[in-house]
Amino acid sequence: MSLIVYPLTSERWPDLEALFLARGCAMARSCWCMYYRESGHVAVPNGLTVAEHRRRQLAALAAGDPPPGLIGYRDGVPVGWVSLGPREAFPRLRRSPVAKPVDELPVWSIVCFVVPPAYRGQGVATGLLQGAIAFARGRDVVALEAYPVDKRVRSRDTSLWTGAMTMYAKAGFVEVVRRRPDRPVVRLMLKGSVGKA
Repeated sequence: MSLIVYPLTSERWPDLEALFLARGCAMARSCWCMYYRESGHVAVPNGLTVAEHRRRQLAALAAGDPPPGLIGYRDGVPVGWVSLGPREAFPRLRRSPVAKPVDELPVWSIVCFVVPPAYRGQGVATGLLQGAIAFARGRDVVALEAYPVDKRVRSRDTSLWTGAMTMYAKAGFVEVVRRRPDRPVVRLMLKGSVGKA
């Protein structure tokens, strides 16, 4: 599938909402891709649900730089989302037994894909990953890092929000550490030969 990928901006916010509110994306609309951007307990203002609070936080990030992720379009229709940014923008990664930092390399992390069921199995995530690589290169990012699922038996789509290992391997990512049998940390070096990958 040929995708056109754009950074999330305030102007593109309605397209992101359309993706997250699509049937089959309940996890996305409860998290709003904010889970890894939180460091622990979420302090929610009175009168808001956790989901609404997270939605507002992501909308605020869409107005800033760097953007919190990219939206993929096919024929002008939004079909998928990938969340990425500097690793330090995702405090929860620091405490993760799977995804804690490998070293001090200033990597950007890819933490989530959202593809509504109507567009799954059509190469949307792969197109989004290629868009993320191109975007990171344009920002002079040293390396992209990700935390995919690596299982011999295909997982349910709802458990693959970090992406499948096979997708990253095909894109040239290399495993740098594996702290759990089914959850490697992978990297794609974009500048020089610094680091473990």
